[in-house]
Amino acid sequence: MEKNILIVDDIHPIFIEQAEAMGYHCDYRPTIKADEALQLIGNYQGLVIRSKFLLNRQYLDAAKKLQFICRAGAGMDNIDEPYAAEKGITLINAPEGNMDAVGEHAVGMLLSLMNNFNRADAQIRSGSWQREANRGYELKGRTVGIIGYGFMGKSFAKKLSGFEVNVIAYDKYKTGFSDKYAREVSMEEIVKHSDIVSLHVPLTKETNGIISEEFLFHFKKPVFFINTSRGQTAKVRAVLNAIKQGKILGAGLDVLEVEKFPALAEQEWFDELKQSGKILLTPHVAGWTFESYRKISEVMAQKLSALNSRP
Repeated sequence: MEKNILIVDDIHPIFIEQAEAMGYHCDYRPTIKADEALQLIGNYQGLVIRSKFLLNRQYLDAAKKLQFICRAGAGMDNIDEPYAAEKGITLINAPEGNMDAVGEHAVGMLLSLMNNFNRADAQIRSGSWQREANRGYELKGRTVGIIGYGFMGKSFAKKLSGFEVNVIAYDKYKTGFSDKYAREVSMEEIVKHSDIVSLHVPLTKETNGIISEEFLFHFKKPVFFINTSRGQTAKVRAVLNAIKQGKILGAGLDVLEVEKFPALAEQEWFDELKQSGKILLTPHVAGWTFESYRKISEVMAQKLSALNSRP
């Protein structure tokens, strides 16, 4: 029986080692172009991808033999999931592999924002010593509202457990998830009580643009806002306007509606984003550490092994 896997993105070699031990042949082509992959995909039973291109109906129709797709990461928004399900293709992702990285990154962004690390560093380097202007806020005693309590949201809550904060969480897709790290609440309670809001949702039709001007209008207190999920979940213009209005005290954005240059620089909001002293930016790397690079591949291999063990 043919057992061929096409790998179109850079992944840790541990996946290839373990897949080959299961009897698969791995065709590792991390530099392959989208059109080349389209021509070849019909020859493979498995596909491994990160975020290189969108696996739409065209690709899935061409993948006549495809049995499974491994997504080296958490989000599945670059795969047409319903159509893959129609075709009987099993989807494997690996949120367990980068949840610690995301949780730590979110905490790091929050501490940096609340204590003006970037601004203070830049001022000192330019010869300015300003203590009062960089007076920070303490986390202790504050209420952290988490929207989305999956692997990433729970990881963030767990990382916060030593800071003596009150963590509340809302998740539209699950109930009864209160644990020692967070208490399940309604969205109304997130809006009413939060001092900090952190977004940990997948990108879906329902979450696209969830952080909007209308949504932010309802918050009762000024908040610090963190987004390490997907850029399209938060409207950058809405975040900038909320900062000008004092509704957001600072924002940590690892993801943006439009990412990478030159497209990012062409956005009408980019100059304002760049010049804001209340926004901390990172280039979609919250889940991308040296450790998660390996762990993601290990998780995919474990799930592939479990798939092969099914009767």
